[in-house]
Amino acid sequence: MATSITSVELNYLVFRYLQESGFTHSAFALGYEAGINKSPIDGNLVPPGALITFVQKGLQFLEMEANLSNVSMTTCQSDQDLDEDFSFLQPLDLITKDVYQLRQIVKEKKRNLHRDRDKNKENGKEREGEHTRIREKEKHDREKEREKDREIVKYKHPEKQQDDMDMDTDQEDRENVNGVSGIKHGGVDPMDISTDLTSHLFQIPSSDVTILEGHTSEVCACAWSPTGSLLASGSGDSTARIWNLSDKNSGSGMNGLPSVLVLKHVKGKTNEKSKDVTTLDWNGEGTMLATGSYDGQARIWNINGELRSTLSKHKGPIFSLKWNKKGDYLLTGSCDKTAIVWDVKSEECKQQFDFHAGPTLDVDWRNNNSFATSSTDTMIHVFRIGEPRPIKTFAGHQGEVNCVKWDPTGSLLASCSDDISAKIWSLKNDKYVHDLRQHSKEIYTIRWSPTGPGTNNPNLQLVLASASFDSTVKLWDVEHGKLLYSLNGHREPVYSVAFSPNGEYLASGSLDRSMHIWSLKDGKIVKTYTGNGGIFEVCWNKEGDKIASCFANNTVCVLDFRM
Repeated sequence: MATSITSVELNYLVFRYLQESGFTHSAFALGYEAGINKSPIDGNLVPPGALITFVQKGLQFLEMEANLSNVSMTTCQSDQDLDEDFSFLQPLDLITKDVYQLRQIVKEKKRNLHRDRDKNKENGKEREGEHTRIREKEKHDREKEREKDREIVKYKHPEKQQDDMDMDTDQEDRENVNGVSGIKHGGVDPMDISTDLTSHLFQIPSSDVTILEGHTSEVCACAWSPTGSLLASGSGDSTARIWNLSDKNSGSGMNGLPSVLVLKHVKGKTNEKSKDVTTLDWNGEGTMLATGSYDGQARIWNINGELRSTLSKHKGPIFSLKWNKKGDYLLTGSCDKTAIVWDVKSEECKQQFDFHAGPTLDVDWRNNNSFATSSTDTMIHVFRIGEPRPIKTFAGHQGEVNCVKWDPTGSLLASCSDDISAKIWSLKNDKYVHDLRQHSKEIYTIRWSPTGPGTNNPNLQLVLASASFDSTVKLWDVEHGKLLYSLNGHREPVYSVAFSPNGEYLASGSLDRSMHIWSLKDGKIVKTYTGNGGIFEVCWNKEGDKIASCFANNTVCVLDFRM
């Protein structure tokens, strides 16, 4: 019986390809429409790059089919003649022609060859040697063309020739061991920089790593309580979890197991993907945890894991959720194109804002009463509670605006987009203050440093960090709108960055399974950790001595950080 692939399996391969290529919103749209999350396929069994491998094997099968089909036409020929028949075909023919056309090409080439042979017989044996040399030259030329095609493949897939490049890149590895470029980024493409030496020199020992297991699907969000040793995590398994990592529970490193509370977002079965926990946030006092879910509901839990409120009004998945500083309002942004401010005490909608033409991707409070929202419609709105319309609208991006963040004083707003730019805005201006363009692919997220005037670290420069699908993190001088450092230690898209509370370090997490910790004094790696899955988020605790990272392999890792 012939092997076949179902539409469910094909949809999953395309979904994984979109995810691995960094097309997050396209992957979400396909997954949501095709019900990918409800499919019986175990994603852990599907290797990275499965769709590309599948297509490549299809091309190889076509090549074999074209080659073997010659047997029916040339049953009396030797194996050598069959090989020569197939040698008439070029790689481009195999991709662009069907089997019938390939057969016609072979027939035509053979007719020409026989015609030449007959002519050679008429002209005598002395010409036969010359013709043989011509045929040998043609075969040699075809081999050269094939070699050229193989070189093109190597160029497009440099990982296949990494071993051959090791000798050539030793010097580059030494120069880039800490992954930093100056203000003018150039030279080696960040995708080509080897991080093996970096990982070896600064790898965090396993004794300083606590691995939290229990989730049964990818962990996409994590956040430390602002007042204690509680860590919250949200997963595709329809649960959030609160881990207690106090010294008395977790001991030192791997010596103890922290206690955990499981916050179930669906009763009974825990594999109902519509209840995926997409985002979470602690209130300022650390007494309540809010979670947002694919089912469009926001939920509020106490630190004992008890459900206090279920907030239902959105008609689509919640992508972003934030408490205001005072803790009386909760802000949610949804795929239904709206943002809602919830009165936590009354558990009711205070005000719904419906001004975007596409899904609301991110929300961020400016102060207790005003906030910004961003959307796939390329627009940014600033709202104030009680006002019926936006108090400010920023237009300037040409692609989906993935993230918006106010600086520590609430005077500047940063945004990043699929249009490969980050921008700085001020309520005093209609146009952006700075247009930051040094990345080469979409920028997924941004973070402000907890430094500068009005912060606990006033003597340190205010810096903006941007993380991109081009595998780099960039640090910006926002006063002058210039690049300070390009941090080039990752090899795949960077999904998350977080500053340490003292503003001296930056953690970055990538799909390459590694988390790097950078010193902001010189833009160099000081610590690194490699796990067993892509990293979706990283965060520091309030003391700055622990970093949590959540992984695609269903785990959360907590790293002890002491310089």
